This record gives sequence, C-alpha cells and structure tokens, in this order.
Amino acid sequence: MANSGVQLIGFCLSLVGIIGLIVGTVLPQWKMSAHVGDSIITAVATYQGLWMSCAFQSTGQLQCKIYDSVLQLDSSLQATRALMIVGIIISIAGLGVACVGMKCTTCGEENKVRKARTAMTGGIILLIGALSAIVACSWFAHNVIRAFYNPYTPVNTKFEFGAAIFIAWGGSFLDVLGGALLVASCTK
Repeated sequence: MANSGVQLIGFCLSLVGIIGLIVGTVLPQWKMSAHVGDSIITAVATYQGLWMSCAFQSTGQLQCKIYDSVLQLDSSLQATRALMIVGIIISIAGLGVACVGMKCTTCGEENKVRKARTAMTGGIILLIGALSAIVACSWFAHNVIRAFYNPYTPVNTKFEFGAAIFIAWGGSFLDVLGGALLVASCTK
C-alpha cells in the first residue's frame, strides 16, 4: 500500500517548506535597492517586503516602517500577500490531512485503503498550497524584473530580488516535493 519512509520524508520536506513560506512571507527583503548606473553612493540600502519597507544605513542602523494603509498599496502587492497567506493556510491544512493519513500514525488504522487515500489527499492539498505560493513569488518577481528593465524607471529607484523571495520560492518547492512524495507513496 503505502511506504511509510517515503511518507515521512514527504511530511518532513513539507514541514520545512511551510516554515520557509512563513519566514519568507514575514521577512521584509522581497526586493532590495539595486546599485546600478554611475552612482557609487551606497550608504543606504532599501528593502521592501510584503508588510513593511526598511532602510539599512552603512552605520549599521536599520529603520523599518510598516505600510500604513492597505488602500495605498499596489494591487499586485495585495494579491501577493493574499496568495502567500492562502498558500500557507492551505499547506498547513494539507499537512494536517497528510498526518492523519500517514502509515506511521494510529488514526483510522482499521481501513488501510482509506488511510492511504487520506495521505494522498493531504499531498494534493499541499501541492495546491505550494502552487499558490509559487504563483505569488513568480508574479512579484515578474513585477520587479519589469520595473528594473523599464527605461522610464529612474536609476536610483530600481530594485532587484531580495533574500525573502528566494526563501519563499525554496519553501514552496519543498512543499511541492513533499506533496508529490506523499501522493506517490499512495498510488495503489
């Protein structure tokens, strides 16, 4: 029926992926100021995230400001926020469902087929949550790239990818891998 080792690896990968999604969503480094052009003044680095923007000065001082109004935010930033939160919630739900259906748990042991299908359903839910996060990260990245290569964007306001978007991408791909392992372990 189901291979408990593969299920456990899928569960652990998904758990680490969800942690990556949460960390990536909370961190303010989704995009950071790009030091391009002739200007060599790099005393201030600007970071922007889903929830706040920060300025890091060469003296080591970091100042962050939470976005005041949801209405003033760009619609793509609002959509990215929503997709990341939905992805996290769906992934957590999928992890819970998968946990109930895993071979190594004692919940519902009387029906092995139903238990295996429950684990597979949890894997599918994890894949849906990861897809939501991948869409959010990729959409945000597309907007950063489009603004960077726009000739009308002033050089001193260009941004490039920050660390948080890579953490969120990594978390979502771990979710995909974990969900796929959970689905593949219950294919009979």
